[in-house]
Amino acid sequence: MAEAVHGAVGRKRWTRLIPVAIIVYIISFMDRTNIGFALNGLHKDLGIDAAQQGLAAGIFFIGYLTLQIPGGHLAERWSAKKFVGIMILVWGVLAVLGGFIQNFGELLVVRFFLGVAEAGIWPAILVLISHWFPAAERARAYAFWMMNIAIASIITAPLSGWILSFSDWRWLFIIEGIFPFVIAAPIWWLMIADRPRDAKWCSPEERAYIEEGLAADEAASPQLGHVSIKHVFANSAVWRLTIVYFLIQIGFYGLNIWLPKVVKTITSGSSIEVGFVTAIPYVLAMFALWYNAKAADRSGRYSTHVLLSMAVGAVALVISVATGSAMPILAVTFISIAMAGALAYDGPFWASASRAMPVVVAGSAMGLINAVGNLGGFVGPYVGGFLQDVTHGSFMATSVFLAACLLAAGLVMLTLRKGGDRPTAEGAPARRSHPPTGGAEAHRKDPESARAPAGPVVDGNCGGVRIDGTTHLTRVTCCQISYRKEARRFGHRR
Repeated sequence: MAEAVHGAVGRKRWTRLIPVAIIVYIISFMDRTNIGFALNGLHKDLGIDAAQQGLAAGIFFIGYLTLQIPGGHLAERWSAKKFVGIMILVWGVLAVLGGFIQNFGELLVVRFFLGVAEAGIWPAILVLISHWFPAAERARAYAFWMMNIAIASIITAPLSGWILSFSDWRWLFIIEGIFPFVIAAPIWWLMIADRPRDAKWCSPEERAYIEEGLAADEAASPQLGHVSIKHVFANSAVWRLTIVYFLIQIGFYGLNIWLPKVVKTITSGSSIEVGFVTAIPYVLAMFALWYNAKAADRSGRYSTHVLLSMAVGAVALVISVATGSAMPILAVTFISIAMAGALAYDGPFWASASRAMPVVVAGSAMGLINAVGNLGGFVGPYVGGFLQDVTHGSFMATSVFLAACLLAAGLVMLTLRKGGDRPTAEGAPARRSHPPTGGAEAHRKDPESARAPAGPVVDGNCGGVRIDGTTHLTRVTCCQISYRKEARRFGHRR
């Protein structure tokens, strides 16, 4: 039925907006993480040790905190197209400047402001999608778009390795820094419109379908009273979720940033070989994201599935480093499993989070979880580099530290089983749910799903976005999406 409706009203919002948004964020993620391939050159040319390399990689996430809420607010109140279009140009300038730095201090400044420039992109695109997709199909739109992280990693690794095969780290920053100007900005300004009424390419039928759907969502939206921030800080579930997310980001970004160096050590390959091998873990991670989300959805034991993915990632990471260059194929296999585990938590975590906390504090709580959690992206690379300096270049201590953070995150997650897991009938599979049809019809067909929170899911960036908090749209203060089963079928990453 849904496909028939889509065919009748048109699919330009799917074939035009979503692919462009994916391309833009792929380039954004590329300019954020390509420093992992530049670390050896930075060490040789600037004389910075591993701890300083980790600091340079991690300081991005300090700047990344600044425009999370303002980015979403400006996109909602002003223009997502204009805001993102401007920030694409700003981050492009900063990315290119990275190729001209002369000392460690300049590197830190450029990386910090690159984080500032990219901070508002994610929440602004979430707002844009909320203007184009009614609630009944918005979860799928978010889910498709959020696959960009794994796709970006798969593309960035071999491309960066190829560039380094004929140049150096300076040209790596410059060449990939040009992409925002020659790819991201042109397609964004030419193909994106803030709303259906602003798009000449949107057919009258599709425009009417979208606007009528959004109007119905708005009419069904309950008016919530003011919630004080003290309710968020007083909620123990919020703080436990914050701790879990912080620890996960330490493990993921610590592994993500240092992965090219680890692969280089294991394989002793050329830059282009390292690039292609580094892409392998993210291919496996895409399958792990989908499978773990599907399995968790079926069982309802979200906390357990977070623990399992963290445990697999932790154990596989240590085994990979311990195996090392003596058995490179086995080591690469285990480090691929480690990355898959470090990413597969995503769906079950946010599904559990949406159930563990009261809906009335969900907006501000998600903002706190993501703001603090993103700081793990600073801690992981920096501490990882420090430990390598202390151990004279060995990655074993770093791997144990990152693995311990992942495992600790899974163990803390178990404390949320009572409120975060979805109860199911003993011995029976979880009841299949469907995207809401809205209003009283949804309550008649499925009163339980209409009553229970659908599960707001959030990326690491915050802003004002309308989400499907229950079966109604609810305005909150951070970037959330409804994590319904339709979205968990695909899996996604922040």
